[in-house]
Amino acid sequence: MRDVLRRLVAGDLTEDEALAELRRMQLDELGGRARLDLGRYLRRGIPEVVLATGKAPHDAARLTVAAAEAASMDVVVYHTSARVLRPGFLPEASDGKVAILTAGTSDLPAADEARMVIESCGVEARLEADLGVAGLHRFVGPLAAALEWGADVIIVAAGMDGVLPGLVAGLIDLPVIGLPVSTGYGHGAAGEGALTTMLQSCSTGLTVVNIDSGVGAGAAAVLIAARAGQGRRRGTTTATMATTTAATSIKPNRAAATPRETSAPPGSAKTSPKRSIAARTATSSHGKPRRRRP
Repeated sequence: MRDVLRRLVAGDLTEDEALAELRRMQLDELGGRARLDLGRYLRRGIPEVVLATGKAPHDAARLTVAAAEAASMDVVVYHTSARVLRPGFLPEASDGKVAILTAGTSDLPAADEARMVIESCGVEARLEADLGVAGLHRFVGPLAAALEWGADVIIVAAGMDGVLPGLVAGLIDLPVIGLPVSTGYGHGAAGEGALTTMLQSCSTGLTVVNIDSGVGAGAAAVLIAARAGQGRRRGTTTATMATTTAATSIKPNRAAATPRETSAPPGSAKTSPKRSIAARTATSSHGKPRRRRP
């Protein structure tokens, strides 16, 4: 998009040509089988995600190559997901921070998927695993470390009973996103028990995404953390400007104030201090003092 705008300013493109190119960038149709949304990152700050499940390998690869717009790509592998990047590409860094906690090691694939989305958006992520309620003392230290690190939001991934997200949300004042994971068996199989527990948690304000939706949890965390980081940058800029202005402003006039009459209350006439007048004895017109009546 920047390239199109630069060419427009340079006069290499007309307005209509630039508009046509921008429209083509927003949506790319691939053989009538898929419509790739290439403008998602510009609108939402979250890049396009290709869901490989249910697609033939060559279709998933074709979509991925089209999204990366390169034949030679850098692949960053996570547990069951991967980022595909153009060589040398780095997302614009954000001041946001997201901590990710998991109840068990079986929850790592979904948690790592969330980490993939977070890092692809330029937000810093920190992951701590195996902190479930079966050994509750294990999560106190990592949670305290995440708070000290300055996390803006915390994702908590849990399967089985799914209790950990509600527990964390009840202890801290940060946004908490519950990520139910399909680790479980019997009545709570496929993550349904964890989802139900999180949805009816007693901890007010706990946000819950779908089962195994690491992408959904990561995207929600990015939107929160990026906005928090933006607020911090604005606050720093404002404070710097205020300090600079104060340092270069004219020094206040420190001359002693001259005394003045006190103003009367609103609505009443102003009065000047009465001058003391020596008392005089009333005299008659003949110059003789009058007698007082008995």
